[in-house]
Amino acid sequence: MTSANQTKKTGSIREKSRVKILMAARTEFVLQGYRGATVQSIADRAELPKANILYYFKNKENIYHAVLEDTLEMWDQGIGDIEPNQGPKVAIEKFIAAKVRMSFKEPEASKIYAIEIIQGAPHLKDYARTYQRQWVREKAKLFQQWIDNGEMANVDPIHLIFLIWSATQHYADFDTQILTVMNKADFEEDDIEQVITFLSNMILRGCGLI
Repeated sequence: MTSANQTKKTGSIREKSRVKILMAARTEFVLQGYRGATVQSIADRAELPKANILYYFKNKENIYHAVLEDTLEMWDQGIGDIEPNQGPKVAIEKFIAAKVRMSFKEPEASKIYAIEIIQGAPHLKDYARTYQRQWVREKAKLFQQWIDNGEMANVDPIHLIFLIWSATQHYADFDTQILTVMNKADFEEDDIEQVITFLSNMILRGCGLI
C-alpha cells in the first residue's frame, strides 16, 4: 500500500471513530445532561475503550463542544444560503423543509441545542452573540427587502425566523409527546412530508404568499 493510500485509510478510520464517538456522546448528553454524562459512559455507549475517546478528545467539555459544533454546522449546511433572487416563497419553503427534515432525522441534535439554550447557553454564548445574531440580522434584512418591495406581507422578519425555528424544532424536542398523542411507535417518511406541507402552507399564508 502506498503512503498516500495509507494516509487516506488512516484518515477514514479516524473520521469513522470520531463520528461514532460523537453519536454516542449526543445520546448520553440528551439522556444524562452535561453534568451526568461521563467520558466512561460515552465510551461504553460507543463500545470503545475510554483511552480511545481521550485520544480524539482530551476531556468531556471538548466532546460537548464538538457535538454542539457538529449540530450547528449540520443546520447551516442543511438550510444553506437564502438568496435574494429566490424570492420569499421559495426561501421560506426551503428553510422550513430543511429544518423539518433535520428535526425528524436528527432529533437528538436539536434536543442538545435546546437544553444548552434553556440552561443559559454556557457553552454557546460567543456563538449566539456573534455568528447567530449576525445570521438572523442578515436574513431579517433580506425579508424586510421583500416586504418593502411588496413581495410579501408586512410581518416582523425576526419573529418570522423565530416562528420557523420553534415550529420545526418542536417535532424534535417533543417527539415523545407527539408520537404518544398520535399513537405511533415512530415517524415515517409520509409524516415528514405532511409536516413540511402543513407548516409551509400556514406560514406562507400568514406572509401573504399563497
